Amino acid sequence: MASDPTELGELEPPPREGVPPTRLMSTMVLLLGVAAFLALPFVLSVGSVVFLPLVAAIILTIVLSPLADRLIRLGLPNVIASAVSLLAAIVGVTFVILAIIQPAFELVDQAPALIARIGEQFSAMRGQFSWLSDINRAVARITGATTGAQVVVAGPSVLEQVVIATPSVVLETLLTLLMTYFMIEARIRMKRRLLLERHSFGASLRAARVMRDVQDRVASYIITVAQINLGVGVIVALGAWALGLTAPIMWGGLAMVLNFLPYLGPLTMTALLGLVGLGTADSVLVGLIPPLLFLGLHAVEANVVTPSLLGARFTLNPVMILLAISYFTWVWGVIGALLSVPILLTLTALVEHLGKPNVVGFLFGEALFDGGDAREDEGDTTPVQAA
Repeated sequence: MASDPTELGELEPPPREGVPPTRLMSTMVLLLGVAAFLALPFVLSVGSVVFLPLVAAIILTIVLSPLADRLIRLGLPNVIASAVSLLAAIVGVTFVILAIIQPAFELVDQAPALIARIGEQFSAMRGQFSWLSDINRAVARITGATTGAQVVVAGPSVLEQVVIATPSVVLETLLTLLMTYFMIEARIRMKRRLLLERHSFGASLRAARVMRDVQDRVASYIITVAQINLGVGVIVALGAWALGLTAPIMWGGLAMVLNFLPYLGPLTMTALLGLVGLGTADSVLVGLIPPLLFLGLHAVEANVVTPSLLGARFTLNPVMILLAISYFTWVWGVIGALLSVPILLTLTALVEHLGKPNVVGFLFGEALFDGGDAREDEGDTTPVQAA
């Protein structure tokens, strides 16, 4: 006697499982993260008077805290050590600006004459390539292209732009310096509160690791790159003096500052040297000597010196560097471009400890977060020290 298949459950479909709560929560976190990333540039740009000084103060605090700690070990009180470290940074930046800004304004005034000089040199060479002009005219006749008059709208001069931007720049600078000083002075209390007011020893240990790694990475990177760039600036200044360029100290300062901006900074420096070289030399080949020498120096610095001093620990994805530069330049201009790499380095260190989102794996059913730094070491009895 055959049994009823419905009684054996053979025809009953398997129960359908709903969406796991963890995956639903991960989806919400991912969507909120994408929305925040899209809205963040507008928030940071509109509130630049608040957010730019805050971010710059955080980066400066990370860089100057080791100097303040060293001064404290020499016997200075924390208040004086914090003020001296900040004052040293102000003096250094002021010296660089004064060495660059006055000759740079003179270079801006000479730019039209240099461009005209370059045009004359290339016009003298145009006779050797007259066949290109003939082809261009023939193509224009075939396509019926005509040249129309161009309307140039006069914009504000450089001096007018500086005058308009001065109040905002002064306010942001004062806010940055004040916040930097108070952050440096309060760093010991902030570390102690962050480390000791946790509910578990594992959380305190992990907070200590994150703080130490972020400070070590950012401070070591900026200090090492500053030393490398100082060497590049000295070499460029000596080379400019040997080649007879005006204001060699300005060229060294520009090379040092622009070298903080990966890829785009050296390209800008090469273009400036090419402009001055071609605009002042008697021939095109002689005018190309300064930019070509700088390109050779940059190739040695970028491929030999910097990798050997920084090592793999500070290696960042070039695509991420360019995205960070374009992102923060769009938001905060030149200052954002200079802060982009330290910000990227800080975020990279935080992501390595707190957990990197597995976006690609999440689309195929995996977890969004892999748990981050799993080195909790519950059984570790190493005491947490508040530096």
